[in-house]
Amino acid sequence: MAKKNFACVDCGKNPLSKNEIGITKKLLGAKSESFYCLECLANFLEVEPQDILDKIEDFKNDGCKLFE
Repeated sequence: MAKKNFACVDCGKNPLSKNEIGITKKLLGAKSESFYCLECLANFLEVEPQDILDKIEDFKNDGCKLFE
């Protein structure tokens, strides 16, 4: 099965990483069909990119399989 590449809905960055897709799903809903790169997601949520990176690490440490 071919891996599908997703692009950022805001800036068009392509391909998005597994972590970028995963954090979009975790923060905006599991059924999200539009995804953001790290920078655009931070802008959308009005937080710093480091805040999102910290959250990704938290989810990884909790064993979430959406992240590398």
